[in-house]
Amino acid sequence: MSWFRRPALPDPVRRALDLPATDRVLASAELADGSWAVATRAGLLTSDAGGTTVVRHLWSDVDRAGYDPESATITVTWVDGAPPLALRLADPRRTSLAQTLRERVQSSVVLSETVTFAAGLTARVAVRRDADGELFSQVVADPGLDLTDPEVEARVDAAEGRVRSASGLPL
Repeated sequence: MSWFRRPALPDPVRRALDLPATDRVLASAELADGSWAVATRAGLLTSDAGGTTVVRHLWSDVDRAGYDPESATITVTWVDGAPPLALRLADPRRTSLAQTLRERVQSSVVLSETVTFAAGLTARVAVRRDADGELFSQVVADPGLDLTDPEVEARVDAAEGRVRSASGLPL
């Protein structure tokens, strides 16, 4: 029956996470290179196999994520445009990381609106929830969209006003 058990997060990795009392592990997965990815209430953490290096990302830092079942890879893109993070799962059948990641990112988005511009470029305006439950607005633009252009700025500001107002945030 051990086939159906999820691999345990190694003690050195668990200790290195150094989670506050308000946070807990929701899902974890060993990656193909022996490192680990861990979903907690607050964010996505990655650690090397020995737990000596831990990188933390809040859920509100994630723009989107996708799962490719053929390569067993979760690809995470960031709101700040940093290079995507590819997490190649060692055994995708023994983890709920992809599903948990999806759920946590979705739960961080309270309300969103997409504004479309010429050439199909878009800006996504969202009200998101941080790890402490506080709401804030966020704008993520496609590469090549100039947010300082007066027309773009006006339309994005209007969309931000709508989502902030609809969610009860001050304008």
